[in-house]
Amino acid sequence: MNTQSPKTGEQKEKHVHAVFESIAPKYDIMNDILSFRRHKAWRRFTMRKMNVQVGQNALDLCCGTCDWTIQLAQASKTGQITGLDFSPNMLMHGQQKIDKIGLTRQIRLIEGNAMELPFEDNTFDYITIGFGLRNVPDYMQVIREMRRVVKPGGKVVCLELSKPTWQPFKSIYYFYFQRLLPMLGKWIAKRYDQYKWLPESLAAFPDHKELKQMFIEAGLNDVEAYPLMSGIAALHIGTKGNEHV
Repeated sequence: MNTQSPKTGEQKEKHVHAVFESIAPKYDIMNDILSFRRHKAWRRFTMRKMNVQVGQNALDLCCGTCDWTIQLAQASKTGQITGLDFSPNMLMHGQQKIDKIGLTRQIRLIEGNAMELPFEDNTFDYITIGFGLRNVPDYMQVIREMRRVVKPGGKVVCLELSKPTWQPFKSIYYFYFQRLLPMLGKWIAKRYDQYKWLPESLAAFPDHKELKQMFIEAGLNDVEAYPLMSGIAALHIGTKGNEHV
């Protein structure tokens, strides 16, 4: 299975970095538009499935402006939460949210690469990635890295846009996503080319069944896949076993 998009390696990484550096100030607003304001409900559903316990720690990859990072900290209450992203502008906006809420001591933000995580094996109770996996150069490499740094018995969790299969909704959604979304990006965020990238990134991304298989191939156990809102998005959760790799 090809785990990379047509724009691969360093070329994709530079392009995506430029996109997110540029759209950081309007990222939260555009997230509402992109998901029909459903991304918060999807994260609430995900958090229920995760069932984070007090004191557990977590790593939130591609954390962006840190909405999910903050939710993880609030659920854990006393556990250390780490957010990692390769965009300084996104992290700056996330840090402002964290400071405002008063979670500065519980959350640390790191500028880094999801392809090469700067953490030892078996470090975290949870590894999450929200709406970020489709933007990395190699999906499987990131999933393997997530599996590596999660503790045995810990969870690897991915919430991501996916591909609806139900007609006529599928045709309506793709018209919106490919034609209208870039125009909304131009009008609201003053960024047309950057929001044109989003439908391009989804076109190369595996559907929820293929992504479930990739979780399994990466060595995760008990992998669950939940299509959301007729397949617009999907939640995947896998557990790291106790076996030696």
